[in-house]
Amino acid sequence: MGADRADHHRYRRRWGLSTATLISCGALVLTGCASMPDSGDVRKVDSSPRTDVDSQVRVYGVSPGKGEQPAELVSGFLEATTSDEENFATAKEYLTRGAAKNWDPFERTTVLEQAPDVRVETDPGDRDGSGKTVVLSGKRIASVDATHAYKPDEARYEERIHLTRSGSEWRIDAPPPGLVLGESDFERIYRSVNKYYFAELGPDAEDSRVGDHVLVADPVYLRRRIDPVTSTVKALLDGPTGWLDPVVSTSFPGGTALARRGEKLSLDDSSGLRVRLNDRAAHISRSRCVRMAAQTLFTVQNLGEGSSEVSAVKLERENGSELCSLSSDAARAYAPDRVNGQPRQQQYFVDAEHRMVRLSDDENRPRTVAGPFGADDAGLGSVAVSRDERDAAGVTVDGRSLYVTELASGAERGRARLHSQGGSAEHGLTAPSWDGLGGLWVADRDPERPRLLRLRGGTGPADEVRLSKLGGGRITALRVSADGTRIAMLVKHAGHTTLRLGRIERRGSADHPKLSVQGVHTVAPKLENVDTVSWAGDSRLVVAGRESAGVQQLQYVETDGSPADVPDVPGPNGVEAITASEDQTRPLIAETRENGIVRLLPNTDWKTVDADGTAPVYPG
Repeated sequence: MGADRADHHRYRRRWGLSTATLISCGALVLTGCASMPDSGDVRKVDSSPRTDVDSQVRVYGVSPGKGEQPAELVSGFLEATTSDEENFATAKEYLTRGAAKNWDPFERTTVLEQAPDVRVETDPGDRDGSGKTVVLSGKRIASVDATHAYKPDEARYEERIHLTRSGSEWRIDAPPPGLVLGESDFERIYRSVNKYYFAELGPDAEDSRVGDHVLVADPVYLRRRIDPVTSTVKALLDGPTGWLDPVVSTSFPGGTALARRGEKLSLDDSSGLRVRLNDRAAHISRSRCVRMAAQTLFTVQNLGEGSSEVSAVKLERENGSELCSLSSDAARAYAPDRVNGQPRQQQYFVDAEHRMVRLSDDENRPRTVAGPFGADDAGLGSVAVSRDERDAAGVTVDGRSLYVTELASGAERGRARLHSQGGSAEHGLTAPSWDGLGGLWVADRDPERPRLLRLRGGTGPADEVRLSKLGGGRITALRVSADGTRIAMLVKHAGHTTLRLGRIERRGSADHPKLSVQGVHTVAPKLENVDTVSWAGDSRLVVAGRESAGVQQLQYVETDGSPADVPDVPGPNGVEAITASEDQTRPLIAETRENGIVRLLPNTDWKTVDADGTAPVYPG
């Protein structure tokens, strides 16, 4: 907490702590917030969010003292920007009157590895001594834009700040754009929040197995302690971030905002939330209003910081009359996890005889599945299971053929749905992946004709998906999100395999759909080689990979590329495949070089369930 600042500036920061907070902070020190080791065993990161034990800590800026010199004044300004003041009033005291009026601390946030170094630069233009230039420098690791979207952005950072004399005192007349924070201050001040918007299903809407009420998570970073409910609702009303915008929509009419400027939202005694909107929403239909309420409820649900789950959302007109209301029970029809599958999911993998087997949480030994994939002649190398667990797709050991069948006794294997001419398992079909809409995705790694394909309904026509350039790389593995809007891909190029994320855009007609993957970007930039990936939540992935010359790490990352705020626990060595459920209470299951299929149930250690098994998957 505030560890970025040099010791000789720490006296500036004032802390507000209760006794309970001091006890919590002590517990935090004892349990530790360990960074990933650069040697030793692979460690798994727990999928449950870390408790914010420092939620009662408050940081307040200190006004500039008399006679402060330029470097000291700039350091004080940087300290003040890490405070928990809503409008940075103390930080603005370090600025000239004109600069304080024009400076927008929310324009962007630059995140550095550590707090910036501060040095005074000789400026030949300031010959009369009335001006000074101070240089901020460091290593940039990320940025957050005005829409609160996080983006990994590693580069050398350098920014010049100009100071001038205001009477007898120095003041900053050219501050840096927005905020400049060290990583630890950023993590203390900000938290990741999922906004929710509806997926644009285009020509796939009619065939979707879950209808068109598909909510998609859009992660943003908001300040932890400054009116979190209000800031979250405002961010929702602002609309989706630029990257996700082409594949989602909002039910709120354009220009919708809170009716009263400065109004602070909070839950009432029954954990209900009332939101009064301006007149842009005054004449919408009830069905549209209910969709708006669903977006609101799931966006503000589980904000943490001691808040309760939201029991209902009521949307009102500017005059206070009710537009609509939606209870948490009724909102289940719109729940984001509707696309994840049934609550009692099995885990699946391929055994030593290349058959498909399944395993439930209370079983220690796997059982073969019903149908042809459980037969002795199944000959499978990888599998995928539909979200409703009725159908399965399997790629043969040689990687050449894809079959789809029902998981039922008496079902037939049928004909191969796809063939690859790659000539080997490495250059054949990837393991397939089902989205929650019913589509089956697979990549053909044939060097002569690499393709990304989607089979409608799992058994329908194979639509070739247009893919934006991968910089000369090729897909080696893929996993599609349950909501069908995003695809995680392992891309190999120049001897390295990186994790890329793209959005799935749907155009055309039902008879002639035109699918494409756009906006492809690297998600885990610090990992030079990624071995395996799985979805592990609405906006979270679990990956195993290595930094340059490092040992394998098992970690969670958010879809915007930010590290997930979860603690780490001991994990297995040599992970070759990993699978997780979007339901974060479900166990992890992995394939390892030494122990085969291993599983981590709650409150236990990793245990081997099949020493010769491979290719573990959850439905999806």
